[in-house]
Amino acid sequence: MPGNPNETKLVNFAMANSTRRKIINFLANGYRNTGEIEEIIGKKTLDFHLKVLQQAGLIKLEEGTVKLSEYGKMFLKNKTGQNEEKTADFSKAKPVEIAKIRQLSPCIADSSRLRVSANMIPPLGGILKLLEPLFPRSNYSDRKDSLIIQKGEIITTIYGSGKVSIRMIKNEDEAKEVLDSLKTIINEAIAKGVAPAPREKVRVDLMEIYKYLPQTNCRKCSEQGCYSFAIKLMSRQVTLDRCVLLKEPEYENNQEHLQILTAYI
Repeated sequence: MPGNPNETKLVNFAMANSTRRKIINFLANGYRNTGEIEEIIGKKTLDFHLKVLQQAGLIKLEEGTVKLSEYGKMFLKNKTGQNEEKTADFSKAKPVEIAKIRQLSPCIADSSRLRVSANMIPPLGGILKLLEPLFPRSNYSDRKDSLIIQKGEIITTIYGSGKVSIRMIKNEDEAKEVLDSLKTIINEAIAKGVAPAPREKVRVDLMEIYKYLPQTNCRKCSEQGCYSFAIKLMSRQVTLDRCVLLKEPEYENNQEHLQILTAYI
């Protein structure tokens, strides 16, 4: 059973991927053969994902049959218990309103687009993290207490303090539409009184990662070029902070897109 730091890292790596989480949940009711699992995730990456889960001690493979290990069962049970506890906390949430837009200014990454600031009342605080499943492309940051949501080119960041920031907006009317949609989605979830159930997030494509890299092939990351760096990101061999250009103001928008995308790998 995983216990030392290295084994814990294997488990964290295994469960950071949405496909592997899908496999674990699929096995919750007992044995499955590899053909059944192949039907839900595809053949191309089946062996790889099963190997990762096996190395983490979460599953056992026996002649084409896959089942949860004892540790895997315990892990899944603990996760379910945590979700139930969060559901109770979520029931205390109050409906939100969006205060008047406070600021419209040009985006650093694209001066033809706007950056918008507004306030959400009351602040979502402790339940902000629980809202992540509401949005197909979103990522909660414990360090910043913020939820970043991506929809097309538009990036919305909600902070636990109530501040809302939106980037890559065309005009004030579009900003109002985005804010109204945000309020509706959140309030519908709050009205139900339970935390949104975790759901599978959008799969990330290699070329989508590459699209948001600087594409200068500067090699400051020690890779041959941006495409090679994208491949390493997809395989989790490097992290975004290795790309020093992304820290420059002109690439700020790219970095936020990539932070969301890499959270789904």
